[in-house]
Amino acid sequence: MKAVSLEEVVDYLDTYLHVGTMPDAPNALNGLQVQNSGELTSIVAAVDASQQTIDEVVESCEPGALLVVHHGLFWDGNRPVTGRRYERLASLLEHDIAVYSAHIPLDAHPEVGNNAVLARMLGILDPVPFHDYHGVPFGASGHLIMSRERLAERLEELLDTMVHLIPGGPETTTRIGIITGAAGGEIEHAAKAGLDTFITGEGAHHTTFDALEFGVNVLYAGHYATETVGVKALAEHLAERFGIPWVFHDHPTGM
Repeated sequence: MKAVSLEEVVDYLDTYLHVGTMPDAPNALNGLQVQNSGELTSIVAAVDASQQTIDEVVESCEPGALLVVHHGLFWDGNRPVTGRRYERLASLLEHDIAVYSAHIPLDAHPEVGNNAVLARMLGILDPVPFHDYHGVPFGASGHLIMSRERLAERLEELLDTMVHLIPGGPETTTRIGIITGAAGGEIEHAAKAGLDTFITGEGAHHTTFDALEFGVNVLYAGHYATETVGVKALAEHLAERFGIPWVFHDHPTGM
C-alpha cells in the first residue's frame, strides 16, 4: 500500500487552506491536532472528531490514516487528559491515526469550502461571498431561479436531510446565499445583502420572525448535513493530489 509523508500533506493543507492567517474561535485549533508515526496510507473525512467517528476509523482502517474533520478535538477548551479526552487520544495514538481539523478555513475556501461546494451543487456556477468573518470574505451567493419548495426538496435530495422552510420571501427564488452550520443569526445581513433566500444549518426560535419580517426565505437544512460537503471535497482533493484512497464516515446528529 502506498504511503505518503504526513509532514508533506500537512504542509500542503496549511498552505492550501491558509490556516496560519485565517481567524477562528480560539478552541478551533486549526491544523494538525494529533500526529502519527509520520506516514499516511489513507484519508478519512468526517464532520466531527467524536469518539464514535474515531472508533469507526479504528475498526475499518489500517494504521496510518489521516482523519480530516471540520470540528476538531478541543472545542471544550484546555482540559486535563482524562475521561472522554483521554479515550479519544488513546485510541488515536494506539492505532497511529493522525487528525487534521479545519473550521473557518474550510468554510471560507473558494474551491472545497462548505459554502462554495453547496452553492455549486445547487447550480450556482460562480458563487461569490456576501458576508465577512473578521475581515475574511465569507458565505456563497448567486442567482438561482427556482420555487422555494423545489429548493427545499433539492437540498433534501443532495444532503439526505430534512429541511425546515420559513417562507418569508418570494415564492420563486432569484438570489440565494449560503452559510453552512449555525448561521441563523445572519438573516438580517442576508436581507441587507439583497438576498431573497438564505440557506444555513440551524437557528434559534426567534429567527422565524426575523425571516418573516426581513422578507427572506430561510431554509434550515441541518448543521451536520450542510457541513458534510466540505470535508468530502477536501478529502477527494487530497486523494487525487497524493494518490491515496479516501472514505467518508457518516455520523449524523440530527441537528
